[in-house]
Amino acid sequence: MVLPGVYETWRFLQPLITELHARGHPVHVVDALQRNQRPVAEMAESVAAFLEARDLHDVILVAHSKGGLAGKLAMTGRAAGRVRSMLAVATPFGGSRYARMFPVRTLRAFAPEDPSIVGLARQLSVNSRIVSIYADFDPHIPEGSELAGAKNVRLDTGGHFRILAHPRVLAELAVLAE
Repeated sequence: MVLPGVYETWRFLQPLITELHARGHPVHVVDALQRNQRPVAEMAESVAAFLEARDLHDVILVAHSKGGLAGKLAMTGRAAGRVRSMLAVATPFGGSRYARMFPVRTLRAFAPEDPSIVGLARQLSVNSRIVSIYADFDPHIPEGSELAGAKNVRLDTGGHFRILAHPRVLAELAVLAE
């Protein structure tokens, strides 16, 4: 199941979708997420409802940016038993100091002190089932995407979007999918 970031559609995850499909895995898109402008808790609820409505189990979440926050929250809620693991690319698990500068609530929600970021950071039980991949320099998340207890993969490159097609990201996805 693919979970794109804020203001994105699932098409941003096309390199990962192509990789999964080539390996014979079904790929599910949660159309209800639209462009992911709603709060993370609502996104996680949409993910849980999708998993339940289709009775999906042993699911791998493939997420970018804000999608990783929604994925982690879904893994801690009522859909927890349906999700095997998550590959989170450039996810602001600790927030982004730049979020404070934006006048739009959708983006301010990524501030490190935002209750949703703080609350999610306290949810440690699922971190061992998450692979967090991020660039050495991310212009959107200067703090990085390291997540305590997760498998953290720091790429020796820059970018928030272009790493979606990075060979190491595709390799980590292949490992999770097997």
